[in-house]
Amino acid sequence: MVNVIAIIFLCGVGLIHASHLKEELHLVHHRLRMLKESISLNIDHEIIDTEASGTNDIQCLADMKEFLGGLNTGSYWALKMLDSWGSFPSGLLYGTFYDLGNFDECLNVNQEISSSQTIKGKYCFMAVPLKDFLDTGIDALEGMQIKIATCFPASCSATQIEKFAGQLYRNKFSSSMNFNISIAEDGCQTSDPDPWDGLTIFTVVILSVLTLIVVGATLYDYFLCTNQQTPALIQIISARANSRALFHLQVGSSNSNVIDCLHGIRCMSLIWVVFLHEHMYSLISPNINFTYALAWLEKPAASFFVHGYFSVDTFLFIGGLLVSLTALRTMDKTKGHLNVPMMYVHRIIRILPVLAMAILIYVELMPVVSGGPLFKSGFHGKEACVNGWYWDLLFIQNYATKTAVSFRVSPDPCLVSNNCFFQCLDQSWYLAVDMQLYILSPLLLIAFYKWGKRAAWAIVGIVVLLSGCLFATQMVNHYSMSIKNGGGDDEANSKLYLATHTHAAPWLIGFLFGYFLHLNRGRKFQLSRLVVWSGWLLSLAMIFTSIFALYPSAKWSAPPLSTLEESLYYTLTRVGWPLAMCWVVFVCIQGYGGLANSFLSSPLWQPLSRLSYSVFIWHMFVQEINSRNVRTSTYFSSYTVMLNFWADFGISLIMSYALYLIIEAPIGGLHSLWSPTRNLKSPAAVVAHKCNGDEQEHRVAA
Repeated sequence: MVNVIAIIFLCGVGLIHASHLKEELHLVHHRLRMLKESISLNIDHEIIDTEASGTNDIQCLADMKEFLGGLNTGSYWALKMLDSWGSFPSGLLYGTFYDLGNFDECLNVNQEISSSQTIKGKYCFMAVPLKDFLDTGIDALEGMQIKIATCFPASCSATQIEKFAGQLYRNKFSSSMNFNISIAEDGCQTSDPDPWDGLTIFTVVILSVLTLIVVGATLYDYFLCTNQQTPALIQIISARANSRALFHLQVGSSNSNVIDCLHGIRCMSLIWVVFLHEHMYSLISPNINFTYALAWLEKPAASFFVHGYFSVDTFLFIGGLLVSLTALRTMDKTKGHLNVPMMYVHRIIRILPVLAMAILIYVELMPVVSGGPLFKSGFHGKEACVNGWYWDLLFIQNYATKTAVSFRVSPDPCLVSNNCFFQCLDQSWYLAVDMQLYILSPLLLIAFYKWGKRAAWAIVGIVVLLSGCLFATQMVNHYSMSIKNGGGDDEANSKLYLATHTHAAPWLIGFLFGYFLHLNRGRKFQLSRLVVWSGWLLSLAMIFTSIFALYPSAKWSAPPLSTLEESLYYTLTRVGWPLAMCWVVFVCIQGYGGLANSFLSSPLWQPLSRLSYSVFIWHMFVQEINSRNVRTSTYFSSYTVMLNFWADFGISLIMSYALYLIIEAPIGGLHSLWSPTRNLKSPAAVVAHKCNGDEQEHRVAA
């Protein structure tokens, strides 16, 4: 045959039988030599002589003939199109399942053939099931595919390209060697930018208007005002004033509602969350050493990644603690009166605007600010946001929508297709859990105020019942959250991980602990050294047992845990972790925290603590852009993940700070100024309010 090898070296090498692997890989290593030889050969156009059924087919065939002719004559544009192809990945047995080719070289092809014909490059992934080559023996890898970049004329659809590749395959190889070739249209990209729709324009306009307002107020504040003469509205919007409030450090605050160690606990948990998500994106990247990534999951350090959901329990514990503590102290001052509507309004105004803007920016601006081989259509949750954004704004998305927030061992589903996630913003499920519990909190607060310890014992009973419900749900349905089983299927995640009642125990324990602190406010407990050390040993034992108890069973060769063992672990740690947090907070308040209290209560944590909600909202935006923007295959290691973490975390801080100044801080300041419960009479009081105990109400999610 003619120069089929030069055009389909990918198909020819990628679709061979395992017994021919060595020979064909040798051909790949001599790709350049083959390419030069192929240019001097005559081209047999019979391989593209298919029946044209429409205008698109005719145009595709015409462009393909020009492409083949350009290869024969050595045209630079045609050689670039071919040169941008990937090849069968070297290191398949080491876990190299991707070859990204050269994305930019393909999309830069723009050759005018005639006034009516211009050929542009179209970048697509050709997929071949991994099981056609290797029997890994790992169930979670059964659905994986080898994905190799190809470049064809943009006029051809994925179906046509797939058909053409099949023709080439049949001409080159024996028909007995049958492999399943597939090319998905949603993984193809061209250089033609998607036009901005009305919502994208609206998003850009609203961000521009907000930025101009903040810049104008800041300039007015800086050049025309003194601290005594600044209007309250300018003080609220000015980036200068809000930055002062954000970076203000309070040492030894006299506000009884402020628990200094919570700043450090919140920030450490936030860093854990971002580091956890960094590992998640790194593991589903096109790594050249995926088998090493699988082996890494067996190491002790991986337990911090596998069991990172304890950071969620920490945030829920803090949330319940602060709701109980601050509300009960307010009720004491108002003789039991609780302004429930204003509680809800305050929470919604603080959380909802940022969340709504996040949905717009994730969906509309992610394709605008970046792009790459793995960036087709931008944000992976775009379809879920378009079809169900209102579930997030109603804070019921954890029950109303499906999700795949758990880690999947396979890196394949989420990189090219957008069909692996079913929830709009992955991290927003926590906001739903926290909001639903917050909505129920007035009932518990009134019960505390009226019935005191009897209500507390009732809540203890509720915690026991919820724990029993969680245990029974996992036992009866034989759910598994083991990473060896893919991290749990969607049904198990929705029943065990996302549901509010399964995460209510840490929140309720924090709520009870807040009631305990309220009853004992101002009291100094005299603890012996034996009690202090015993408490620390017990709390640390619960913390490290929660993280490392399943380490022996994490090995791929280890027998799987029984449903009973896994259910006991999942249920007991849901209670043990917040109890350990109770001890840490208690000894820090009472002065027995020692080095831990010095570290967690450091004023240096305060700016990040105030910025925590913004960082939580925006960090995955930065991580997804950077992970999908890669042009070459990546390498997974703890060191590279650390480097990526600091890069993403730094950019997230800058982005969070900017959006905090134009969205979160002004809205919060306006609410503080106009709220009838605040009684803020001066700009200085507004700024002081941003630095006082109200900052403790900041939530962050995983």
